[in-house]
Amino acid sequence: MTCPAVKDDILIINVTILPRADRREGMEKNSFVRIQGNLISETGPMSALPPGIHCEKIIDGRNRLLMPGLVNVHTHAAMTLFRGLADDLPLMTWLHEHIFPAEAQHVSPEMVYWCSRLAAQEMIRAGITCAADGYFHEDEAARAFCETGLRGVMAQGIVDFPAPGVADPGENVRHAGRFIDGWQTVNELITPALFCHSPYVCSAKTLVAAKEVAREKKALFFIHVAETRDEVQQSLLEHGVSPVRYLADLGILDCDTVCVHCVWLDDHDREILAASGASVALCTASNMKLASGVAQVRKMLDLRIPVGLGTDGCASNNTLDLFQEMNLTAKLHKVHALDPTVLPARTLLDIATRGGARVLGMEESLGTVQPGKKADLILLDLDQPHLTPLYSEDLLVYGARGADVETVIINGQVVMEGRRFQLIDQQEAIHRVREMAARLRGAI
Repeated sequence: MTCPAVKDDILIINVTILPRADRREGMEKNSFVRIQGNLISETGPMSALPPGIHCEKIIDGRNRLLMPGLVNVHTHAAMTLFRGLADDLPLMTWLHEHIFPAEAQHVSPEMVYWCSRLAAQEMIRAGITCAADGYFHEDEAARAFCETGLRGVMAQGIVDFPAPGVADPGENVRHAGRFIDGWQTVNELITPALFCHSPYVCSAKTLVAAKEVAREKKALFFIHVAETRDEVQQSLLEHGVSPVRYLADLGILDCDTVCVHCVWLDDHDREILAASGASVALCTASNMKLASGVAQVRKMLDLRIPVGLGTDGCASNNTLDLFQEMNLTAKLHKVHALDPTVLPARTLLDIATRGGARVLGMEESLGTVQPGKKADLILLDLDQPHLTPLYSEDLLVYGARGADVETVIINGQVVMEGRRFQLIDQQEAIHRVREMAARLRGAI
């Protein structure tokens, strides 16, 4: 699978640029950004634009805000098929009585391809330029991401029971290793990884073996950790320690491990994560919908634990919109702490961009608008009543939404312009998934 050819040169003019969250200067109005190949080559005020530049494409950014693309550090793209299938249920009931049975019957290579392609379109339309996905038949998800132009960290799912594409659980780790080998040098949009679902569906033997493969192949290792209070109680009963301590004792935690959710951690758990270098993927909307609890994000940040923001899958969210995630995360933590100063908007913007890139090991190439970084950029239409007036970037967290994204550039390629996809037929996946949903509904 080869990615679409990267256009040689793009110039964005008259645009307002979002400043980095760690800097105090305001938004850079009336600016330009030049893209050469897949990299940002130059930025600055329009007054400093060199005369006589010849570009293949010029984008007028008047009344537009340019910012780094959002980084979704955790999702299950193919689960768009299960959006709204089993709402308003506790996690374990939702998983074992609805999702796992539906997956056993309806997950196929075709389903993963089309449902992942639908998810990729939804994410691009919401300004997500890079997403970490974990599921089965991950070859098909990677193909779907590449064809839509979305950058992906694609993690092959591992569980200790027969799974789609891996009928023999004894082959789960070897199958995932082969997936990594198959995608490590195929194209620069796709980074392969491993995803062990959780300590409660993967044995110690499986967890250790999977982490060994990830280390050998220099790949990220994702795992759901301490999502619910019941999960922690189960770990205490079976292992005598918390899920985080259990993973630490197995040697799973390091700077290439991404722990998803981390809602039910105590201070010792957070200290273990901080010392290990492991990262955390927050999934606020999913945790709220499943009533899992509230992750203590401020305490994690204070310990310098790398934190990124994820949507989780559509079955437990039900959307793939990181603007919504930023909004919910900021407000939930304020009301939970009874403190309006907790998790300010600029912290959330940083978590959703540079923070997410750091979690995925891509901070050197993604997450900010700087020369030398990959041209993964989005343009928001500021000619909107709900974005007027725009005093500061805080409004992006409290007032913006994915539908405000007008243009998306990934790896130097314009993949959406004027909310129209440039590489694919945007209706095809919608039609295919509707057909699959009709068959699923009939089976139920």
